[in-house]
Amino acid sequence: MRKPRDFDAELKALEDKARELKTRKVQQLGELVIATGADELSSDELAGALVGIAETKDTSKREAWAKRGVMFFESGSRRAAPASQRNLRGAPAQPSGTQSPASGSGST
Repeated sequence: MRKPRDFDAELKALEDKARELKTRKVQQLGELVIATGADELSSDELAGALVGIAETKDTSKREAWAKRGVMFFESGSRRAAPASQRNLRGAPAQPSGTQSPASGSGST
């Protein structure tokens, strides 16, 4: 006879896994901010830049930012990032690249 499934235990395991993934995502985003030097911006500046990027519908701008992000990761231009920061490209939902406020990251 087959043993019945413990749905409560399965649900708790899934919730724990989701919490772990969210924690890792938040940590990797923080590491990305530090690695790019964006941690030197105020919270308001960083939030404004991210909102502008998120609102941008201009695909050519988004592609340019993505290329810049690829170049950033490939060039190793990160500031003495520890090994835990070296695998940021695989992090889900991270910005593909950022531009400084001086180079114009406004939304379109």
